[in-house]
Amino acid sequence: MRGEIKLFPFYEKLTAAEREKLAGSARVHAFERGAQVHGGDCTGLILVLEGRLRAYILSEEGREITLFRIEAGEVCLLSASCVLRGLSADVFVCADTAARVLLVPSEVFRELSESSLAVSAFTGEMMAERLSRALWVLDEVLNKKFDARLASLLVEEAGYAGGADVRLTHEQLAAHLGTVREAVSRMLKYFEQEGLVTLSRGGVHIGDMAALRALAGK
Repeated sequence: MRGEIKLFPFYEKLTAAEREKLAGSARVHAFERGAQVHGGDCTGLILVLEGRLRAYILSEEGREITLFRIEAGEVCLLSASCVLRGLSADVFVCADTAARVLLVPSEVFRELSESSLAVSAFTGEMMAERLSRALWVLDEVLNKKFDARLASLLVEEAGYAGGADVRLTHEQLAAHLGTVREAVSRMLKYFEQEGLVTLSRGGVHIGDMAALRALAGK
Protein backbone atom coordinates (compact mmCIF):
# COMPACT_ATOMS: atom_id res chain seq x y z
CA MET A 1 0.00 0.00 0.00
CA ARG A 2 2.82 2.43 0.84
CA GLY A 3 4.28 2.11 -2.62
CA GLU A 4 0.90 2.69 -4.25
CA ILE A 5 0.16 5.72 -2.06
CA LYS A 6 3.36 7.35 -3.35
CA LEU A 7 1.86 7.39 -6.86
CA PHE A 8 -0.28 10.39 -5.91
CA PRO A 9 1.46 13.37 -7.61
CA PHE A 10 1.34 15.47 -4.45
CA TYR A 11 2.58 12.77 -2.04
CA GLU A 12 6.17 14.02 -1.66
CA LYS A 13 4.94 17.48 -0.64
CA LEU A 14 2.73 16.24 2.20
CA THR A 15 3.75 16.41 5.85
CA ALA A 16 4.36 13.19 7.77
CA ALA A 17 0.95 13.53 9.45
CA GLU A 18 -0.80 14.11 6.12
CA ARG A 19 0.92 11.06 4.62
CA GLU A 20 -0.28 8.96 7.55
CA LYS A 21 -3.84 10.22 7.08
CA LEU A 22 -3.71 9.39 3.38
CA ALA A 23 -2.24 5.93 3.93
CA GLY A 24 -4.67 5.12 6.74
CA SER A 25 -7.77 5.90 4.72
CA ALA A 26 -6.94 4.71 1.18
CA ARG A 27 -8.32 1.36 0.02
CA VAL A 28 -7.74 -0.69 -3.14
CA HIS A 29 -10.80 -1.71 -5.18
CA ALA A 30 -11.02 -3.91 -8.29
CA PHE A 31 -13.60 -3.51 -11.06
CA GLU A 32 -14.50 -5.64 -14.03
CA ARG A 33 -14.80 -4.04 -17.46
CA GLY A 34 -18.05 -2.06 -17.68
CA ALA A 35 -18.60 -1.89 -13.92
CA GLN A 36 -19.80 1.40 -12.43
CA VAL A 37 -17.06 3.10 -10.43
CA HIS A 38 -18.79 6.41 -9.71
CA GLY A 39 -22.51 6.92 -10.19
CA GLY A 40 -23.04 10.56 -9.28
CA ASP A 41 -22.62 10.30 -5.52
CA CYS A 42 -19.49 11.54 -3.74
CA THR A 43 -17.30 8.46 -4.08
CA GLY A 44 -13.92 9.98 -3.25
CA LEU A 45 -10.56 10.65 -4.88
CA ILE A 46 -9.55 7.85 -7.25
CA LEU A 47 -6.05 6.94 -8.42
CA VAL A 48 -5.99 4.36 -11.22
CA LEU A 49 -3.41 1.65 -10.48
CA GLU A 50 -4.14 -0.68 -13.39
CA GLY A 51 -6.45 -0.50 -16.39
CA ARG A 52 -8.45 2.48 -17.60
CA LEU A 53 -11.61 4.33 -16.49
CA ARG A 54 -14.06 6.31 -18.62
CA ALA A 55 -15.85 9.48 -17.54
CA TYR A 56 -19.12 10.27 -19.29
CA ILE A 57 -22.35 12.25 -19.07
CA LEU A 58 -25.89 11.27 -20.03
CA SER A 59 -27.98 13.21 -22.52
CA GLU A 60 -31.63 13.97 -21.85
CA GLU A 61 -32.46 10.88 -23.92
CA GLY A 62 -30.24 8.73 -21.69
CA ARG A 63 -27.40 8.36 -24.20
CA GLU A 64 -23.82 8.32 -22.99
CA ILE A 65 -21.25 10.85 -24.20
CA THR A 66 -17.64 10.03 -23.31
CA LEU A 67 -15.80 13.05 -21.89
CA PHE A 68 -12.37 11.58 -21.25
CA ARG A 69 -10.53 8.50 -20.03
CA ILE A 70 -8.36 8.11 -16.93
CA GLU A 71 -5.28 5.99 -17.51
CA ALA A 72 -3.13 4.05 -15.03
CA GLY A 73 -1.20 6.53 -12.88
CA GLU A 74 -3.81 9.27 -13.35
CA VAL A 75 -6.24 10.68 -10.81
CA CYS A 76 -10.02 11.11 -11.11
CA LEU A 77 -11.27 14.20 -9.27
CA LEU A 78 -14.87 14.27 -10.45
CA SER A 79 -15.65 11.25 -8.29
CA ALA A 80 -15.04 13.59 -5.33
CA SER A 81 -17.07 16.47 -6.78
CA CYS A 82 -18.76 17.27 -3.45
CA VAL A 83 -15.36 18.47 -2.21
CA LEU A 84 -14.85 20.83 -5.16
CA ARG A 85 -16.47 24.16 -4.44
CA GLY A 86 -18.74 25.53 -7.12
CA LEU A 87 -18.79 22.30 -9.12
CA SER A 88 -22.14 20.65 -9.70
CA ALA A 89 -22.18 18.17 -12.56
CA ASP A 90 -23.64 14.70 -13.05
CA VAL A 91 -20.56 12.94 -14.37
CA PHE A 92 -20.35 9.15 -14.24
CA VAL A 93 -17.29 6.91 -14.26
CA CYS A 94 -17.08 3.27 -15.32
CA ALA A 95 -14.28 0.78 -15.89
CA ASP A 96 -13.28 1.02 -19.55
CA THR A 97 -11.15 -2.09 -18.99
CA ALA A 98 -10.67 -4.33 -15.97
CA ALA A 99 -9.16 -1.96 -13.41
CA ARG A 100 -7.67 -1.62 -9.95
CA VAL A 101 -7.96 1.73 -8.21
CA LEU A 102 -6.91 3.35 -4.96
CA LEU A 103 -9.81 5.21 -3.35
CA VAL A 104 -9.42 8.00 -0.79
CA PRO A 105 -12.69 8.93 1.01
CA SER A 106 -14.09 12.35 0.15
CA GLU A 107 -13.81 13.64 3.71
CA VAL A 108 -10.09 12.81 3.88
CA PHE A 109 -9.51 14.45 0.50
CA ARG A 110 -11.36 17.54 1.77
CA GLU A 111 -9.15 17.73 4.86
CA LEU A 112 -5.98 17.36 2.79
CA SER A 113 -7.15 20.02 0.33
CA GLU A 114 -7.67 22.44 3.21
CA SER A 115 -4.38 21.69 5.00
CA SER A 116 -1.99 21.22 2.05
CA LEU A 117 -1.19 23.84 -0.56
CA ALA A 118 0.23 21.06 -2.75
CA VAL A 119 -3.07 19.16 -2.80
CA SER A 120 -5.02 22.37 -3.38
CA ALA A 121 -2.76 23.39 -6.30
CA PHE A 122 -2.91 19.91 -7.81
CA THR A 123 -6.70 19.94 -7.61
CA GLY A 124 -6.93 23.28 -9.42
CA GLU A 125 -4.54 22.24 -12.18
CA MET A 126 -6.24 18.88 -12.69
CA MET A 127 -9.71 20.41 -12.83
CA ALA A 128 -8.58 22.93 -15.45
CA GLU A 129 -7.08 20.13 -17.56
CA ARG A 130 -10.17 17.90 -17.28
CA LEU A 131 -12.51 20.81 -18.03
CA SER A 132 -10.48 21.60 -21.14
CA ARG A 133 -10.84 18.00 -22.33
CA ALA A 134 -14.57 17.92 -21.62
CA LEU A 135 -15.18 21.20 -23.45
CA TRP A 136 -13.25 19.89 -26.44
CA VAL A 137 -15.48 16.82 -26.56
CA LEU A 138 -18.65 18.90 -26.34
CA ASP A 139 -17.37 21.14 -29.13
CA GLU A 140 -16.76 18.00 -31.23
CA VAL A 141 -20.29 16.79 -30.55
CA LEU A 142 -21.85 20.13 -31.47
CA ASN A 143 -19.71 21.16 -34.42
CA LYS A 144 -18.02 18.14 -36.00
CA LYS A 145 -19.61 15.92 -38.63
CA PHE A 146 -20.56 12.45 -37.46
CA ASP A 147 -18.28 10.63 -39.91
CA ALA A 148 -15.29 12.61 -38.62
CA ARG A 149 -16.23 11.92 -34.98
CA LEU A 150 -16.54 8.19 -35.62
CA ALA A 151 -13.25 8.12 -37.53
CA SER A 152 -11.57 9.97 -34.66
CA LEU A 153 -12.94 7.46 -32.13
CA LEU A 154 -11.73 4.48 -34.18
CA VAL A 155 -8.24 5.97 -34.47
CA GLU A 156 -8.19 6.65 -30.72
CA GLU A 157 -9.38 3.16 -29.80
CA ALA A 158 -6.85 1.58 -32.17
CA GLY A 159 -4.17 3.52 -30.32
CA TYR A 160 -5.34 2.06 -27.01
CA ALA A 161 -5.37 -1.43 -28.53
CA GLY A 162 -1.91 -1.01 -30.03
CA GLY A 163 -2.98 -2.24 -33.46
CA ALA A 164 -5.58 -2.02 -36.20
CA ASP A 165 -8.31 -4.02 -34.48
CA VAL A 166 -10.94 -2.22 -32.40
CA ARG A 167 -12.78 -4.77 -30.24
CA LEU A 168 -15.91 -2.73 -29.57
CA THR A 169 -19.44 -3.44 -30.74
CA HIS A 170 -21.51 -0.93 -32.70
CA GLU A 171 -23.54 -0.35 -29.55
CA GLN A 172 -20.41 0.40 -27.50
CA LEU A 173 -19.13 2.82 -30.14
CA ALA A 174 -22.52 4.53 -30.14
CA ALA A 175 -22.36 4.92 -26.36
CA HIS A 176 -18.99 6.67 -26.64
CA LEU A 177 -20.42 9.11 -29.19
CA GLY A 178 -23.79 9.73 -27.57
CA THR A 179 -25.77 8.39 -30.53
CA VAL A 180 -27.76 5.30 -31.51
CA ARG A 181 -26.36 1.98 -32.74
CA GLU A 182 -28.14 2.24 -36.09
CA ALA A 183 -26.31 5.47 -36.95
CA VAL A 184 -22.95 3.89 -36.16
CA SER A 185 -23.77 0.76 -38.16
CA ARG A 186 -24.73 2.80 -41.22
CA MET A 187 -21.56 4.88 -41.09
CA LEU A 188 -19.33 1.84 -40.52
CA LYS A 189 -20.93 0.16 -43.51
CA TYR A 190 -20.11 3.25 -45.57
CA PHE A 191 -16.51 3.17 -44.25
CA GLU A 192 -16.30 -0.48 -45.29
CA GLN A 193 -17.56 0.29 -48.79
CA GLU A 194 -14.88 2.99 -49.05
CA GLY A 195 -12.18 0.50 -48.04
CA LEU A 196 -11.38 2.19 -44.72
CA VAL A 197 -12.41 -0.67 -42.44
CA THR A 198 -13.50 -4.30 -42.41
CA LEU A 199 -16.40 -5.24 -40.14
CA SER A 200 -16.58 -8.45 -38.15
CA ARG A 201 -18.67 -9.78 -35.30
CA GLY A 202 -17.85 -7.71 -32.21
CA GLY A 203 -15.16 -5.56 -33.78
CA VAL A 204 -13.75 -3.34 -36.51
CA HIS A 205 -10.48 -3.84 -38.39
CA ILE A 206 -8.95 -0.63 -39.72
CA GLY A 207 -7.66 -1.22 -43.23
CA ASP A 208 -6.56 2.32 -44.14
CA MET A 209 -5.37 4.14 -41.05
CA ALA A 210 -3.99 7.10 -43.02
CA ALA A 211 -7.33 7.77 -44.72
CA LEU A 212 -9.19 7.38 -41.43
CA ARG A 213 -6.82 9.85 -39.74
CA ALA A 214 -7.34 12.31 -42.59
CA LEU A 215 -11.11 12.03 -42.23
CA ALA A 216 -10.79 12.57 -38.48
CA GLY A 217 -8.64 15.64 -39.05
CA LYS A 218 -5.72 14.19 -37.07
